[in-house]
Amino acid sequence: MSYLEATNDLYRKAAQTPDVGLCCTTNPIWQLPGLDVPLIMQEMNYGCGSTVHPSDLVNNPKVLYVGVGGGMELLQFAYFNRNRKGVIGVDVLDEMLEASRKNFIEAEKSNSWFKSEFVELKKGNALSLPVEDQSIDVAAQNCVFNIFKADDLKRALEEIYRVLKPGGRLVMSDPICEQEMSGELRNDDKLRAACLSGAIPLNDYIKAITDVGFGTVEVRAKRAYRVLSPEHYNTEELIHIESVEVCAIKDPMPDDGPCVFTGKTAIFYGKDELFDDGKGHTLLQNQPLAICDKTAQDLIRLERNDIFISESTYHYNGGGCC
Repeated sequence: MSYLEATNDLYRKAAQTPDVGLCCTTNPIWQLPGLDVPLIMQEMNYGCGSTVHPSDLVNNPKVLYVGVGGGMELLQFAYFNRNRKGVIGVDVLDEMLEASRKNFIEAEKSNSWFKSEFVELKKGNALSLPVEDQSIDVAAQNCVFNIFKADDLKRALEEIYRVLKPGGRLVMSDPICEQEMSGELRNDDKLRAACLSGAIPLNDYIKAITDVGFGTVEVRAKRAYRVLSPEHYNTEELIHIESVEVCAIKDPMPDDGPCVFTGKTAIFYGKDELFDDGKGHTLLQNQPLAICDKTAQDLIRLERNDIFISESTYHYNGGGCC
């Protein structure tokens, strides 16, 4: 059995019998006026963060969600696009698609604004999406791409890039891990399917995203996720796995490489009213400015004693230098 077959087997069972806490962290359900998420959707929330950010979802965006789960995030996306087929959900499993259809009927009972027709469910594969080129404003996946090995991850990201419009956004949540894992853990198909042993370092994760062409990447959140302990897994040390929320924007690639925001801030505290680096970045006296990692390095190389550069917070909400 391949790792993808093991994954399909695990989530086929999770579609038929909800597996509470299969791979999700404790995240608040969006509390929005008139939005009620049925309990069954919450129980089938097989993600590790949130991909629903209102700031991404203005002007009725066409949304694509890969890996439908119990339909919770599809319902949340439909809150922002209440048009027929305004949201597309793609999943490889008939069982998961059918479970979502049933859950949407439940959602209609407690959400007067919601109609199942707002969401178009399609059977398909993340490696070959049944979606037209440049037709999507916002694409999202939650705890799916971490399962893929390197070649398949590249293909999945290339597919998302293909279907996004210029300026479109890919919002993702996945486990990451900075520690080494043994080959036995990495090659355990069941652990990979359970969103554990496929976690890679954050820099590798970001590089995979920018390698397919995304010019801007925002790290929006990072939090503790799981621990692999010697008592339960084949490891000699505790392995800490985190989850990360990232937004990749289909911007043109800058000549000097992608702009990656990890929550760094610059503050100018010199004698003048402002500092202009000559590259389009103006720092006002004692006013914080969110900067990408590339700009941070450029400012550090100036070796000035009147500019403070913060460490990465891994929490970025926009308004940055680029």
